[in-house]
Order: sequence, then C-alpha cells, then structure tokens
Amino acid sequence: MAEALLAIDDLRVQFDRGEDEVFAVNGVSFSIAEGEALGIVGESGSGKSVTLMSALGLIRENGKIMAGTAKFQGHDLLKMRPRQLEDIRGRDIGVIFQDPMTSLNPVMRIGDQIMESMLTHQYAGRREAFERTLQLLHEMGIPEPKARFRNYPHEFSGGMRQRIMIAIALACEPQLLIADEPTTALDVTVQMQILALLQEQRRKKQMSIAMITHDFGVATNFCDRIIVLYAGQIMEMADTRQFLLQPAHPYTMGLKNSIIEIGQRDRQLSPIPGMAPTLTEPPKSCSFASRCPFATERCRSELPALREISPNHHVACHRAEEVLAHAI
Repeated sequence: MAEALLAIDDLRVQFDRGEDEVFAVNGVSFSIAEGEALGIVGESGSGKSVTLMSALGLIRENGKIMAGTAKFQGHDLLKMRPRQLEDIRGRDIGVIFQDPMTSLNPVMRIGDQIMESMLTHQYAGRREAFERTLQLLHEMGIPEPKARFRNYPHEFSGGMRQRIMIAIALACEPQLLIADEPTTALDVTVQMQILALLQEQRRKKQMSIAMITHDFGVATNFCDRIIVLYAGQIMEMADTRQFLLQPAHPYTMGLKNSIIEIGQRDRQLSPIPGMAPTLTEPPKSCSFASRCPFATERCRSELPALREISPNHHVACHRAEEVLAHAI
C-alpha cells in the first residue's frame, strides 16, 4: 500500500452530557493512503463523522479527545494549536459538510465564499482567486459562472448547493478531501452526478478522499477500501472487492442484507433486529452481540480484538471464520 497521508491510531473521544458520558469513539485506528478513496460506513451514531472531525478539531465544546494520535504527513493534528489547525483545514485538508444549506453563509454571495478560503490561506491573490472561482464553478457544472458568482445560497437547488460546497472544499487543491455524507437528501440522479464529479476531481488532482456515509451502495461503488464502524469501533476493514465477496462480520452481512440491489425486486428486506447501544459506558464485550445471530457467551463477555484474517482484511469478531464460511 502507498504511504499513509493520514494515520489515526487508537483514537478515543467522549462527550459530556452532564448526567453521563457518551463514549463516541473507542480505540479507532486506520490510515488513508495517498490517492486512495476510503469509505467509512455505519448507521447514525456509529462515530463516523466524530472520528474525522475530532482529528480536525471540529467537535462540539462538550467533546474531549481522551487518547490517540492523528498524524497528517507525519505531524500529529491532535497536538497542534488552533491556529496551526486552521492553516491545514481548507488548504491541505478540504471538508464537504453534511448539509450545504446550513454550512453555507446565507448572507454572503457564493463567489465570495469560494474565494474566501483562497484569500485566507494566501493560495492566490484577489484577481487569481476570482478567476479560479469561475473555473471551479464551471468544473462543478454550474452554468453561467460569472452571473451565478453573485447569487446567494438560497437561489440554488440542493444539488447545486452541494456543488458549491465541493468547490469551496477544492479551492486550495487539498491533498485530502473529507466528504461527510455528500449525497444525503439528494435524488438518485443528482447523487450520481456528485459522485462522478468527485471521482473526476480525484483523478485530476491525485487527491485522497475519505467518504463518510451510511449508504452502503455509495461506498462500495466509489471507494477502494471500506471501513465499517459500529458503536464507535471498527467492525471490519477490507478492500472493496473482498468486502463485497467475503464479508466476515455479522454486522457487515446485516448491512448488505438490508438493502435491495437493482434486479432484486422480489427479494424481501432483511433488517437488522434490535437497537444500537447507548454508549454511556466503555465497551467491555462485543457491542453487536445483542443483535447478532452468531453471538455466543464469549461474545457477550469478551471484547473482540480487530485482527487480520487474510491479507488487508481485518475483523473484530470472535467467530469471523465461521461468519466468512457462512457468507461464501
């Protein structure tokens, strides 16, 4: 594998809710290689966004990083001062946030919002930033860039606002793009356009992408490698092809069985039973045990380690080999 651009090791994040603590991220370790598209998949509350936003210093005030490192190009982001992080965010690491309507400034013209990052990071002078903004709007498929430069966010559709968010994230040509649910609330046609746009930009710039999504199909069609998170822990990590053909964690199998692919109209959905844990205590056993058809007494009493069961295929399950045999 290519050299790691971002390497997160044993990250642990908690949130103080007053009456209790929420153990949102519990010992997560992974890396993103140069030029790689990594998918981070899981249901709501699994710790997908918190993991990467913590590394960038973008978690809420009641959040606290308890342990771990997040090394970008060898430098630990978690040890940086706020000003140092501000220099990296938007310049070396771009972020597409979940909701473009709330992420964009409603009283600021979209052209100025795209230029702002370039001017702040001294990526370009005002004239060069203006020309690059027009170029980005054109690349994003927004018609009449000069005219639309002066429009406000509310004058664009949801898909167009998402394109503007991508333009802002790409303005300084970052080495890593974090796309946090970039296709949420968009119809299928617009989703495909946004994903194609991201793939094109990735190829052009040789950029790494971390795709945070609850959409299993988006991740497997877009990414080189997949990480499955559940209850703030990695359940499975593998190359996409291996992940699809040889899932070795019951949660991964549950995610696959809960969606219907094209041509499977007659197949009934098979939802995962039960509910995710509340995370008010650190995990002491398998967090998925109460919902798992393979669970044994060992699963309910002993925390499984994330282990390699084949080259580049890691699973946190006591019975991974049996699950893999069942999947095949």
